[in-house]
Amino acid sequence: MRLPDFEAWAIFAAVVEHHSFTAAAKALGLSKATVSKAVSRLESSVGATLFHRTSRRLSLTETGRGLSVRAARILAEAVAAEEAARDEASAPKGTVRLASPMSFGLLHVAPVVADFLALYPGVAVDLHLSDEKIDIIDMGFDIALRIASLPDSSLRVRRLGGVEARIVAAPSYLERHGRPSHPSELSEHQCLGYAYIDTPDIWRFLGPDREEASVHPVGPLRSNSGDAMLPALRAGQGIAILPDFIVHQDIAEGRLESLLPDWSPPPVALHLLTPPGDLRPARVTLLVEFLATRFRTICTG
Repeated sequence: MRLPDFEAWAIFAAVVEHHSFTAAAKALGLSKATVSKAVSRLESSVGATLFHRTSRRLSLTETGRGLSVRAARILAEAVAAEEAARDEASAPKGTVRLASPMSFGLLHVAPVVADFLALYPGVAVDLHLSDEKIDIIDMGFDIALRIASLPDSSLRVRRLGGVEARIVAAPSYLERHGRPSHPSELSEHQCLGYAYIDTPDIWRFLGPDREEASVHPVGPLRSNSGDAMLPALRAGQGIAILPDFIVHQDIAEGRLESLLPDWSPPPVALHLLTPPGDLRPARVTLLVEFLATRFRTICTG
């Protein structure tokens, strides 16, 4: 059996990352000719051209685009293996790239990261906060936290616990428009929508005896940030569905009321996602376990 040309795969991944043969050669400490020959060897091995080459531009072919993901994984696995071996003999160091939803990240992740950094001063965390569903492999993240009902994927997924969502409105809104007694009545109300739920144009609910209900929400505001919806909610401009960790303080202090206690949106959970594969640097494993331990205590189960 002929072994794969791992060096060529790694060099190909570096060219893709740096968008240039010259820049990849500089980053790898190799000559441009060595880099070019390695890519040519790989093209000969797979029987396809990987790059469109012109005097001004380098771009991936369709085949190259598909193989670039695998090449990046090969390189990442090799780097992780070497770093894991080094980490065994020394204190963990280096950067961990972590993605989190915006509101949850501000309220909960940032404080946990601060505690982690105090324990491991050799580790840096690159924290990315966004409610957008990002591709963690394509964007190079080591860990992602996601609040959702997740479909099957190639990612490694670890469920940390349930996240309760509440149907809420301000007392001033309810005084003017009345209090709904069934989800179907929400179609008669002003609804404030969150753009990144699975079905933003349909609100689904589970009720007593597993009864199901759905409604098409209509209202004056849709946002990709739960926090951005709070001012309109507090001002009495509609009804919204938001996670408990965003609205619990407003409910406790009377600015918002929780509605339809016998009904709830379909359950979601906080998940910790990592790229596929078992090899990863010790610093990543440490942060994974630290996050898992801390967030199990704030989730509903």
